Amino acid sequence: MFALFFIFGSTGVFAIAAKDSKDLQINEEIRDKEIRVIGSDGSQLGLMSARDAQKIATEQNLDLVKIAPQATPPVCKIMDYGKYVFEQAKREKEAKKNQKTVEIKEIRMFSGIDTHDFDTKVNQAVKFLKGGDKVKVSVRFRRRAIAHPQIGEELLEKFRDACAEYGAVDKPAKMEGRAIVMFMAPKK
Repeated sequence: MFALFFIFGSTGVFAIAAKDSKDLQINEEIRDKEIRVIGSDGSQLGLMSARDAQKIATEQNLDLVKIAPQATPPVCKIMDYGKYVFEQAKREKEAKKNQKTVEIKEIRMFSGIDTHDFDTKVNQAVKFLKGGDKVKVSVRFRRRAIAHPQIGEELLEKFRDACAEYGAVDKPAKMEGRAIVMFMAPKK
């Protein structure tokens, strides 16, 4: 069920199409013989026919919404449906805004990296870890250097020790093609 709402603001008219996750039945869509009705203030109005409940809702300029269709008899509430959908959308938007997405940043090094370059890579990784992101550290091997993977493993151990204050190893070093890869996660 789709609902189309219009919001009239100072900058114009906005149309909002809302798809309710529960597919709630409202007003004339409710065709049950007997329903349990809850008033707009939360009080129990008791068992009655859907037509009588609809009349009560119309008198109050509100909607009759089936909130518990699986109950026996089904439970309906008298409420302002447009306001309800708007508040649901607002809550979902707020929850989405408060989420922190963790990104994976990558640091690439070669097996013959010099000390200053290594320090620069460590500083970059520390910056990523402080920002709350995971770091993928890879040591790539050129040409015949692949014959000495222990050099890459030693380099990753040195890197791990340099970043130990800000992050911990999430996935240990593992060979992937011509590179050794290790993942680090920020410390809480």
